[in-house]
Amino acid sequence: MSQPPITSAIPPASATGPHVLVLGAGVSGMTAAVTLAERGARVVVHERGPRIGSGASWKAGGMLAPWCEAESATPEVTRQSLSSLDWWDAHVPDVVRNGTLVLAPARDVGEIARFGRRTSHFRAIGEKELAELEPELADRFSRGLFFEHEGHVNPRDALMALGRRLEALGGQIICNAPPCDGGEYDWVVDCTGIAAREKMADMRGVRGEMLLLRCRDVTLSRPVRMLHPRIPVYIVPRADHVFMVGATMIESENDGGMTLRSMVELLGAAYALHPAFGEAEILETGTGLRPSYPDNMPAVRREGKRIYVNGMYRHGFLLSPVRAREAADIVLGPS
Repeated sequence: MSQPPITSAIPPASATGPHVLVLGAGVSGMTAAVTLAERGARVVVHERGPRIGSGASWKAGGMLAPWCEAESATPEVTRQSLSSLDWWDAHVPDVVRNGTLVLAPARDVGEIARFGRRTSHFRAIGEKELAELEPELADRFSRGLFFEHEGHVNPRDALMALGRRLEALGGQIICNAPPCDGGEYDWVVDCTGIAAREKMADMRGVRGEMLLLRCRDVTLSRPVRMLHPRIPVYIVPRADHVFMVGATMIESENDGGMTLRSMVELLGAAYALHPAFGEAEILETGTGLRPSYPDNMPAVRREGKRIYVNGMYRHGFLLSPVRAREAADIVLGPS
């Protein structure tokens, strides 16, 4: 599933905008770089890893679900992220806007009502409509919630598309980049995530876990959130019958490998959704620490000519376009 590094020529000398160094080629770094370049900045991205998305963004679910997120996020997250679906549509191919399904195993069906009380912009559905939306789930669930205006994107494909967009704008991406203080640049935009924790005293890491499965006997048209009182799980379809199975954020700074219990819970959720997942091929497992501030709200902070875009928590794909615009407004003035 890895992609080759993207490199390009140095931005053309004819560009007249400020010279900006973006540190980090994850979702916040790439959205910031593209936004700055689109507004006339000369942008160079330094990624310390071997490719775009070497950090937490590579393991993201890519769900563009502002209303579902309201179940555990502040109203500001939903309000600020409403424009993100259109931003992604305008910048990368293959954004899927088929909505989100929220389901629960029979023993946890009461969780659906609780989820509904904390969210909006959904409709409650029964077996008939569920079968129409996802025929392969017919007769398996009696009711659920359908958030029809939400969407999702494959994060890996999206990040590579942003790299191509930046190159087309004259930007440069350097992978395996050595440390750089950015002294020769007009601005430095630091999007290094958890690696910036030493500079952000109030940042903590929050653990995320994921699996990639291939199951040719299952077809889904949209992400499904499987509710459970302890560890809700989402299953996101990708191309070629590949599914990303991930857990919502876990309050732990353990950055070690996946535990047996976590593996069982993620696989159990997939099996509870459809028993054909019992024959799925496990393509990949992954864990990582997501950078988070105390209020779990991504933020833009400035120290002189250095701007920090960080604290994405679980909202990287939802809120990075908004934070990128804020960073660009500091560099270039309000748009």
